[in-house]
Amino acid sequence: MRKRCLHALYTLGMKTLAPLRTSSAPSRRLQSSDLFAPLLAGFIAVLVSYAGPMLLMLQAGAAAQLSATAINSWIWAVSIGSGIGCIWLSWRYRCPVICAWNTPGAALLVTALASVSYGEAIGAYMLAAAGMMFIGMSGLFEKIMLLLPKSLCAAMLAGILFRFGTDIFGNLHGQGEPAAWLTAAMFVAYLLAKRYSARYAILITLVVGVALYWLSENGDSSTSLAHVQGGLSMPLWTTPVFSLKAMLSLGLPLLLLGLSGQQMPGIAVLRAAGYEQVPLSPLVSSTGLLSLLLAPFGSHGINLAAITAAICTGPEAHAQVEKRWLAGIACGLLYLLIGSFSGSLTALFWRLPHALVSTVAGLALLGAIQSGLVNALANVEEREAALITFIVTASNLTLFGLGSACWGIAIGCLSHYLLRRISK
Repeated sequence: MRKRCLHALYTLGMKTLAPLRTSSAPSRRLQSSDLFAPLLAGFIAVLVSYAGPMLLMLQAGAAAQLSATAINSWIWAVSIGSGIGCIWLSWRYRCPVICAWNTPGAALLVTALASVSYGEAIGAYMLAAAGMMFIGMSGLFEKIMLLLPKSLCAAMLAGILFRFGTDIFGNLHGQGEPAAWLTAAMFVAYLLAKRYSARYAILITLVVGVALYWLSENGDSSTSLAHVQGGLSMPLWTTPVFSLKAMLSLGLPLLLLGLSGQQMPGIAVLRAAGYEQVPLSPLVSSTGLLSLLLAPFGSHGINLAAITAAICTGPEAHAQVEKRWLAGIACGLLYLLIGSFSGSLTALFWRLPHALVSTVAGLALLGAIQSGLVNALANVEEREAALITFIVTASNLTLFGLGSACWGIAIGCLSHYLLRRISK
């Protein structure tokens, strides 16, 4: 009897451990050559995250007259939350799940944060995060996504990323002669690198851009990176104050912007990249939980990323789809590093010129734009509705505080429904 019991326990244990051994097998087969492309993709994604949207947070903090300690804590909170989300979700689901802060929400805060006290704003952040958790845990978001045609999601993705492609050539006439020459040189470097070494094209372009920028500054002390002071950043706790005014003016808009401007495009990126097996509800609820925990330290919302996610889900992140989740890990580790030194390392990103950052971002996203357009127009019956979705999303339309991504998918779904009924 004892032998039978031991044998049964052994059999049960082997069955229990079998999935764990299987899931960890890919990490054992990883080689050093598998790490370079994901690390590069993660670095570019983080570079894009800090060099652009972070400026909105600085503007909002200045408008609300927040202290430097509060602003650094804000940056610390969104960086640490995004890093934890990237690492845990990418490891858990073996796909590049990229998290970031609520960029449309940060744009809202530039004007809205000054109308309430900072404690009331923190309370609104917590209410918005709790709402995001509920929507994720209830499964409501996943049911909505199942009703959306894949072609419309792909078209929305292409529309979101389209302006990053046009920004490459916008630098040639809108930011002065130095920016134009820098952009042109980087574009030529990209074409040559793409021809001879497609895998390292973005890295070569980035190196060329940084080198040309460094030489153009000619050692100017006002832009020297050596003057950036280091030091660990410490989070600042702010006791939340719950008010109806802040809930209506900040909490509800942040929730809607997070869903329409971040979560929905983020899911569209994963779908367009072929990661359809990933459950949607845990992604939404996990980011909501991170937002809730970090709200007292200044986080206005952690959500799924869309633009930076497209960098980490494409072939540039890794030639093999099953190994692109490493880009999510790399992105998360860089977020944690920068968050820990938010007062100093972020200054390194802000010193890079806009032309350099936007050119690298646009070139890195060309593959994602191409994939989105191809998938959007693949289905003949849905092609016109997908085209409408793309045009509305790319137009940067903003109505009633909702961005073009929300309106693009809404008008696209309406077009899809009406055109399908007419065709029948």
